[in-house]
Amino acid sequence: MLSRIESFLLNLAAVAVIGLGLLITTSVLLRATLNSGIPDTINMVRELMVAAIVLPLAATAAARGNIVVEVLSERLPLRVQDWLVVLGSVVGLLALAPLIWAGWNEAVHTLQSGSYFFGQLSLPKWPGRVIFLFGVSFCWLRLAVQMVGDIRTIRSGGRILADPSKHSPHEEV
Repeated sequence: MLSRIESFLLNLAAVAVIGLGLLITTSVLLRATLNSGIPDTINMVRELMVAAIVLPLAATAAARGNIVVEVLSERLPLRVQDWLVVLGSVVGLLALAPLIWAGWNEAVHTLQSGSYFFGQLSLPKWPGRVIFLFGVSFCWLRLAVQMVGDIRTIRSGGRILADPSKHSPHEEV
């Protein structure tokens, strides 16, 4: 179930990126040809950027696609490397917790106050705040589920990471 939600959020992020491209291209073309533009383009781009960046976080964590630096860790014993992965999940959970708390407060405040962006369209602020909260919360949930699974794997004697003999640290840029 969680992987389906992550896939859906990833698809929404892709739609946001396509929307960003269309919005910016159209706005630039209108400015260049008709000396006009799309009202509140800056606000729409800002909100779509939130979706494009935050929504795929859970899918990135699920794919273990986080940026890692393996300068020292690849020289440690395999068991220690596995526990470092768990430590990374713990640090991620702790780092995301204040973002979730602040996102919750901001989303609730924006929904209750009915805040909107000043501009020709008077766009509401709540969609971007809710999207941020949703994306970061699902990333936190994915990390928590993954951490529990990783701990179970380690305790049962399994390995979290792929076989290091098949992985060259220099194959990725």
